[in-house]
Amino acid sequence: MSFATSMARGWSDFISAIQFLTRIPVPSQPYEADSLSRAVKFFPFVGVLVGGSAALLNLLLLAHLPRLVTAFFVLIFLVLITGCLHEDGLADTADGFGGGWSREQILLILRDSRIGSYGAAAIIFSLVGRLLLLSSLPLMQIAHYLIVAHVLCRWTTLPLSYFLPSARTQEISEANGQGARIAQLTSTGTLVGGTLFSFAVAILFLRGHAVAPIVSAITLALLTGLYYKKRIGGVTGDCFGATNQLTEIGVYVCGVWTL
Repeated sequence: MSFATSMARGWSDFISAIQFLTRIPVPSQPYEADSLSRAVKFFPFVGVLVGGSAALLNLLLLAHLPRLVTAFFVLIFLVLITGCLHEDGLADTADGFGGGWSREQILLILRDSRIGSYGAAAIIFSLVGRLLLLSSLPLMQIAHYLIVAHVLCRWTTLPLSYFLPSARTQEISEANGQGARIAQLTSTGTLVGGTLFSFAVAILFLRGHAVAPIVSAITLALLTGLYYKKRIGGVTGDCFGATNQLTEIGVYVCGVWTL
């Protein structure tokens, strides 16, 4: 593959990552079966864009509004820019694992687009929790934690998709969900490169305080991954979203805990 072709493919993968994870308008990309698995390497970088945009909005509003109100608008922005992608995953996962007893029941509930009591509770806890945590972060480090949280939460997709198979089938198709398009299809280079990038961003912005968020992200990826493997034998797209959301919350908790 020539350098020009490699650069063009890299750009296409980057655009695909933005297109999948956000509602930011980008040029549409032609569908390829492996486009999403290639785009995974850019997930943490998309976290920089999302977290950085939220940090800028926080900076603009904080001079004019109380911290709780600023956090409220920042949270609205985060929900809108991601199209509730991860909230949807968290809700479906809560419904599936909360209401299903067997693997088959869990997978059936995960495919159901309707929201149940577990899912509704999970979304409420997530939104209220993030609102309180964002408004309680150290004033001079809010921007730093926003960026780091959104990088590390998207990083969790890399180890989960590297180690775990699809809970449904190895066939890559839209009918089997987005999880089947990346489960156990992430390359070693992507995992290593994405990990180095994500942890470097955390250290750059948080310095000595980066250890707790990094450990939190690793722990949540490990524990949720083991749980998914035990209950359904792998992961689905909703599982990636749930771990993503939990990790974002975990990083904010680390920030508040240092007070």
